[in-house]
Amino acid sequence: MSLELKNLYDNFRDADTIKAYAKIIAEDAKKLQNPINIMEVCGGHTHTIMKYGIPQLLPENIKFIHGPGCPVCIMPKERIDHAYILSMQEDVILVTLGDMIKVPGSNGSLQAARSKGADVRFVYSPMECIKIAEENPNKKVIFFAIGFETTTPMTAALLDAVIKKDIKNIYFHINHVTVPEVMRELIDSRDEHVDSYNNKIDAFLGPSHVSVISGSKIYEEFPRDYKRPVVVSGFEPVDVMQAISMILKQFIQNRCELEIEYKRLVSYDGNLKAQSLIDKYFEKRGMFKWRGLGNIPDSALKLRDEYAKYDAEIIYKEVLPLEEIEDHKLCICGDILRGMANPPECTIFGTACKPSSPVGSCMVSSEGACAAYYKYGNLL
Repeated sequence: MSLELKNLYDNFRDADTIKAYAKIIAEDAKKLQNPINIMEVCGGHTHTIMKYGIPQLLPENIKFIHGPGCPVCIMPKERIDHAYILSMQEDVILVTLGDMIKVPGSNGSLQAARSKGADVRFVYSPMECIKIAEENPNKKVIFFAIGFETTTPMTAALLDAVIKKDIKNIYFHINHVTVPEVMRELIDSRDEHVDSYNNKIDAFLGPSHVSVISGSKIYEEFPRDYKRPVVVSGFEPVDVMQAISMILKQFIQNRCELEIEYKRLVSYDGNLKAQSLIDKYFEKRGMFKWRGLGNIPDSALKLRDEYAKYDAEIIYKEVLPLEEIEDHKLCICGDILRGMANPPECTIFGTACKPSSPVGSCMVSSEGACAAYYKYGNLL
C-alpha cells in the first residue's frame, strides 16, 4: 500500500474523529422522541461496526439491526447443491469466488466435492475463466456467479468477452441478487408482524459498493413510500459514524430523505456503463429464494433468453434438482439474516459452529454476521 493511500485510510480510521462524532451523536440522541433501529444492509458494514466497537460508542437509544447483505450467506442450499452437482459432472471445471468453496449444501461443500476429485477452482476475477477455458479446450468451464449489484458487471463483462472471442466452452450459473427488493421485503414483513419496537427498522445504512454501480437512485422509494431514511455510507469507521449522525439529524429535523455520505465514490446515477452492460445480458427472475427469507419476487437476475446457450441451468436442467431444502434445525441464520436475532443468541454459535467448522452460511462467509461476531467478539 502506498503512503498516500495509507494516509487516506488512516484519515477515515482516526480515533479522535470517531470520538468527536460519538460526542455529536450522544448530544443529538438526547433530542430523539423514540429509540432508533438502524439496519446496515451490507456485511462489510457489519464487520466495520463490530471491528471498531461502534455499538459501544453509541447511546442506548440507537441500535443496529444486521441485515442480509452477504451474497454467500443468502444463497439457499439448493443453489449450493447445483454448484456441487455441476462440479461432479464429467469434463466440467467449476469456477467461483473464494467464499463459496466452504459453504455447506445438503451434499457437502465445494471443498468436499474437490476432495472427491471434482475440478473446483476459485478466482479473484471472473475474467480468469478465459485463461482456464483456453488451457482446457476439451473441458466445460462453468462460472458459478454470485453477488449483489457490485459483482454483476464483472459477470456481464466475462460474457461479453466470451461472445466477442467466440469462446465455446464457458457457461454460466447465475446467482446475482439485487438489494432494493430485499429491503422492501424486510420492511413489509416487519410492518405486518411487529411484536415489539425492537423489531422495527427505522432507517438504513445504504450499501456502498452496490451503490457505486447502481447509484443511490435505487433507494428513492424508501424515504418516499416507506418513510425510512437511507444514508449511503462508506465502509470505514468514520464513514459509519458520520452516516449515523446524518440519520439522527433527519429524525431530529423531522426529515426523511435519501442522502449520500460516501460522496467520494457514489453518485445519484451510478456507473451507467456498467448498468448498460448488465441490462444487455441480464433480466429479472420472477422469483428467487433467499436463505432465511424465502422467495422474493424480482430480487435476482438471470441470463436473457437470447443467451440461453451459455446458461448452465438450462444445459444441465435434467440433473439439477428444483425442490427446496431446509437449513440445519439448530442454525438460526435465517433469523440473523432477517435482523431478528444476533449471532450469540444461537445455541451452537462459537461451539459447534465456528469458522473452522461452520454449520451455517453466516459463519462460513467472511462477510457473515456470525463470522464478524466470532472474530471481533473476543471469542478467538
